[in-house]
Formats: sequence, structure tokens, C-alpha cells
Amino acid sequence: MNEHKRNLMEEYTGRDPRVITTCPFCGLPIERPTEQILRRPMEMPVGSCSCGAVYAYDATGHNLGTAFSEALVFACNMDWDLAWNLLPEDDYLEELVEHYDIESNYIIPVGAYEGRRVSGALYFIRMHNDIQEVTRQGVQKKLDRTRSATVTHPPSARTGIRKNIDKREIEALVNSYQLEPLLDIAEHDKRIIRYLQRMLYTGDELLRLKTTDALGQVCAVIAQYEPGTVSRLLQRLFTSISDAGYGASNWGAIDAIGKIIAASPDIFGGYVPTLFQFLEEEDDKLRPTVLRALGVIARARPDLINKSYSYFIKFIEMDEPLTRGYAIWLIGHLASSKTPRHGTSEVRMKLPDVTGDHRQIRIYAHSVLEEKSISQLATKALEKLGDTN
Repeated sequence: MNEHKRNLMEEYTGRDPRVITTCPFCGLPIERPTEQILRRPMEMPVGSCSCGAVYAYDATGHNLGTAFSEALVFACNMDWDLAWNLLPEDDYLEELVEHYDIESNYIIPVGAYEGRRVSGALYFIRMHNDIQEVTRQGVQKKLDRTRSATVTHPPSARTGIRKNIDKREIEALVNSYQLEPLLDIAEHDKRIIRYLQRMLYTGDELLRLKTTDALGQVCAVIAQYEPGTVSRLLQRLFTSISDAGYGASNWGAIDAIGKIIAASPDIFGGYVPTLFQFLEEEDDKLRPTVLRALGVIARARPDLINKSYSYFIKFIEMDEPLTRGYAIWLIGHLASSKTPRHGTSEVRMKLPDVTGDHRQIRIYAHSVLEEKSISQLATKALEKLGDTN
């Protein structure tokens, strides 16, 4: 039991089941967390203490990984790159406060209050002073724009009347690319994730890519009511890659990661830097798949790919056709955004060198694998770059 929790239990006398909610770092009372008026409608309510600590509210007490991520990124003024490059203890401190009731803004040590179960938690992050000097003003501005939170209980009603999931039915729906029934199941039953994850190991490339497509869209539905489940899936997929390299055990894992992030970029965009870490590994078989996943993300949200065009030139220069082809395909999606990006002139000079490469790679889109030559991809990317100032 940490010191803050011990103090709470000592305060509780048994007469009044409520204990004032205070910051675990400075001991001052805190305000009720509020929902942010941002692009992420399902983000967790957050707040800050006068000492600079930031906290995120998890209604269930079971999605603490998501609450940690939410608090960390918000404490960094929504700077994902900064957040995932910080280290605990060296850059920030963290504390968990359990049995929090957002309706009363009290801690309820006994776990129940006014006839309702209290299982909420507040995840606190306090940046060290040098980082707070950079981020605190922006964090406060965001909090000043908040509206009062109207938080309901977690959507346990979604479990409702469950329809039994038949794995053969799931496979048939994926194979025929009937996604609506899969999304209907996802509305009520998150177990569908397990069935789709098992299908990632198929040796049928088209079925595997259809599965990653379905998994991304299913996860987008589930993330609306239980983002922690999807976060844990992403962590398992990343672990499978780290543990086995490009072995059969992680077939489809990288593509699935790309589809999940692309389908819910505002929630899971913070995982993109981890994909870039795999891109830097000396693995000729891993590299093109990572580039393909990044291309999928770039097609949905090019702003999440924060590298310059110059960064990708080394992959264009590689003779391996999949690496070269998917790097060019990715650049084409970045250029589609028409947003200025460093290295435009360098990549414009490099792409003509490969317009004579007629080797083909397969591009997946909407249940179809289509052959494209590297020459075609380079020509199209150059056309898009020509429209970019």
C-alpha cells in the first residue's frame, strides 16, 4: 500500500464514507476532472493540480494503461513524440489514486456510495520542473477550454444478450469482405478480437490482409467503449514482433498494427514511433512490411508520420523491390496531404532514378490485391510532389 492510500484509509473513520480527493504529490484538494473539447470524443476526463500534476480518470479502474497514456500525453501538451521519449523517475513521477467517485469528487474507500459501486481511478503524472516549464502553459490553456464533464457509468450494457461467435462464420465474413456484421458483433462483444487475431497467422496473403482490415475497423468500434482492450492488443502484437522477428508467429502483426492505428489515429497515434523503431532494424524481411503499415497510416493521417522525405530516401536507394516500392507508396500518401515537408527537393531528385524499375509489388486496398510497378508508383508520387509547395 503506497503512502497516499494509507493516509486515505487513516482518514476514513467509518462515519462518513467519503474522503476529500487530494493530489498525491502536494496534498492539496483537486477539482473534478473534465472532458476536453478536442478531436477525441472518447478521451478520458483530465485535470491538473496547482502543483503542476496532471491526472486522467478511468471510470472502470481496469484501463489503467490507457489512463497512464492519457495523463502522460496530456501532461506533454499533447506532444506524442515528447511523451514516448520520457522516462519514469528521470523525467516524471506517477501515482495511482483508487476508489474515486467522479459524481461526488470524493474518494470512497469502502468501494460503494449511495447505492452505486465506486471503482474509478485517477492516474497522476507530475513532470519534473524543466519539462513543466515547456508544457504547463499549453496544458492550462486546454483546461481553460474544458466543459463540465457528464460522465456515465462504463457501458456494461453493451454485453447485453450476446450472440455466440462462430469462428467459421467469422472467417467466412472476412473472406467475403462483409464487414458490417463483424462491426455489429464488435458493438456488443469484444471477444471478436481474439478470433480475428488468430486469423492473422494464415498463409493466405489476401485473407490475412482482409483480416487486418477487419481487425482495424472492429478495434475502432471497441475503442469507443473500451480502449484499454485495444491498447493491450497492440502491446501483444508489438511483443510478438520483438520476440520472434519475422517468424511465422507474427505474420500479420505489423499490418494489423497499421490498420488499427489508421482506423483510430486520435486514440492510438502514439504507437507510431514504435513502428519506426522496427524500421531501423537490420531485417530485410521486416522492413518492407513496416513501410507498408506506415503507408496505411499515412493514407489516413499523414501528420502522424513526422519524418522528412529525406528520411525515406535510403529505402528508395535499396534494390530490394518491396522495400523500394512501399517506401515510394508511402511517400505518395504523404505528398497527397499537400502539406509542406522537409526534403521535398531531395526526393524529387531521387525518384526519377527509379522510374525505369518495372518490377512489381502488390498493393492491398478494399479486399483486393493489385499489382503495381515501382515505375508507376514513382511516377504517381512525383506527380503529387509536383503539387506540393
